[in-house]
Amino acid sequence: MIREELEARERAQLAPQAAKSADSKGRVRPEPPDPIRPVFQRDRDRIIHSKAFRRLKHKTQVFFAPTGDHYRTRLTHTLEVSQIARSIAKVLRLHEELTEAIALGHDLGHPPFGHAGERVIDKLMPGGFSHYEQSLRIVDVLEHGRQGLNLTWEVRDGIARHSKGKHGLPVGAPPEHRASTMEGQITRVADIVAYVNHDIDDAVRAGILSEGDLPTGAVAVLGATSSLRINTMVTDAVRETLAGGLTEVRMSEPVLQATLALRSYLFEAVYENPRATSEFEKASGILGGLWEKVRQRPEQYLDGATIEAEGLDAAARDFLAGMTDRYAVSLFEDIFVPRSWSV
Repeated sequence: MIREELEARERAQLAPQAAKSADSKGRVRPEPPDPIRPVFQRDRDRIIHSKAFRRLKHKTQVFFAPTGDHYRTRLTHTLEVSQIARSIAKVLRLHEELTEAIALGHDLGHPPFGHAGERVIDKLMPGGFSHYEQSLRIVDVLEHGRQGLNLTWEVRDGIARHSKGKHGLPVGAPPEHRASTMEGQITRVADIVAYVNHDIDDAVRAGILSEGDLPTGAVAVLGATSSLRINTMVTDAVRETLAGGLTEVRMSEPVLQATLALRSYLFEAVYENPRATSEFEKASGILGGLWEKVRQRPEQYLDGATIEAEGLDAAARDFLAGMTDRYAVSLFEDIFVPRSWSV
């Protein structure tokens, strides 16, 4: 079969440390193999064709409901992560399709209104909420009428362990907190490389900061433009990982510390800036109001099978987390804003 030829090509061309399609730990539900596509290619295709992936185009990255055409959304962020991750994987001779599948799926569970939305649902949901757990839930359960996408273990592992949080490390995390594959670890690094740089770009466009405001020490190490910084970070990760024998994805200490300094600066100057976050206070009210109302009328809004299997709160969480920004605003207006009557 063509698939077997491709699998043989992987063994001949990829690094020994790369994941191999034929050696995958498999799927939760066994499936007949595809005659053409190895398993990681199939996973990549399933994610791209999922409803959750399409909804990313109308979910906030940093700036709520931007009217400008050039601000990032959660979808464009995902595509930038995928491009950076594949670039690293290609040079290291790791599995590009596995890397791409993890990158494309890593933010499927992000709720509307960016991280502010995540914080709201985390407070509302008993037991809390995290977007990476919701991403895994989407591919495992929610897509295809609660059948899930039935992805391979390697893709699911990479999605579940991509997140770093405000203080987490992109490299050097304990084994239990990093992906089991090199490809999954690449996505973790590519995520911070992408958002640190494109969020600076968007913040400059929005007038929140200027390039001259960035920490001088970090700029001296990484570069004065987004392009230079991305190139520095990617080149450093490639060289350090190769020097370490591909045992794990690495960055040099100067580049890592400069990257973390930029991230810390972004939290202070952008993510928690009153001007940038003022609209998110309204978003919090929207999600809080919807949480209350949809639980009062579950038969109208929520999935009955989820209610029966996991309870009302789980169904409300899935409903709110799956919304796009504009759908959440529209539904809130429909429920809470009185309509005008005309003769």
